[in-house]
Amino acid sequence: MSGNVLYDAPGPRTRRLERIGSVIFGVVILALGAWLVSSLAGRGVFDDRWAVLTDPPKGQSAEDVWTSLLVTGLGATLRAAVVAAPLALVLAFVLAVLRTSKVTVVRVTTTAVIELLRGIPVLLMMFFALLGFGLSAFQAVVFGLALYNAAIVAEILRAGLAALPKGQAEAGIAIGLTRWQTLRLVQLPQVVRLMLPSLISQFVVLLKDSSLGFIVGYNELLNVMKTNYSFFGSDSRLPLFLAVVLVYLVVNITLSRVAVLVERRLSTRGQKTVHADELAADPKATAPRP
Repeated sequence: MSGNVLYDAPGPRTRRLERIGSVIFGVVILALGAWLVSSLAGRGVFDDRWAVLTDPPKGQSAEDVWTSLLVTGLGATLRAAVVAAPLALVLAFVLAVLRTSKVTVVRVTTTAVIELLRGIPVLLMMFFALLGFGLSAFQAVVFGLALYNAAIVAEILRAGLAALPKGQAEAGIAIGLTRWQTLRLVQLPQVVRLMLPSLISQFVVLLKDSSLGFIVGYNELLNVMKTNYSFFGSDSRLPLFLAVVLVYLVVNITLSRVAVLVERRLSTRGQKTVHADELAADPKATAPRP
């Protein structure tokens, strides 16, 4: 046996047993699938209830149903997320800067605020804004999403700052930049690029958490779904529920793919910048062939 082989190749008996095991496993999976389909059929899942998405009753059209889901419901969901995300990002930058302050009182106070915001459920923040401040349902949703996600993003940014070499801050101060200028011009741009996957993932979570607005009376996607199945009857719950699940999947997967493309673009741009700096430092250097 060769020295780089960690185990012997399976013999005829082992291969036969593997084939038998694969066949048995496949039969079990098919049996479970058949049982599931039969059980769902016995509960009437495959009856005409799905017509609510294509040819709904009570004088409504499929366009009415999908317009309510995609325009009214998803539109309200995206509206809350689009307003809350920039607010959370701006507040997170402020908290991250204060969290790394040299002043002990400021640093400890900011840390306590961040931990408090991280420890309170988003829904409680929404209720607090709704009942304590008398805000509207939309404002309460934005309030809760912005504060909670600001605390999470602030910790993401702080971790990114901690991951940067300390020599960058020292070099910035050495050439005459203030600490704020070093942070704004040198460190934060690198942190955003470094932590972009985590930031996008958190904004996906923000978008999903907007569904909690259903509980405080905000007319987002889940609330519109409830209005629809209350109108069409309980039999329409499953089709409408799966339609909403599909909408969330499409939106979140699309956002995740955009994050991957942006990350690749920034990575490519960073490599080109580094290579340009090398060429400027060494005129004899040549660009690599494609």
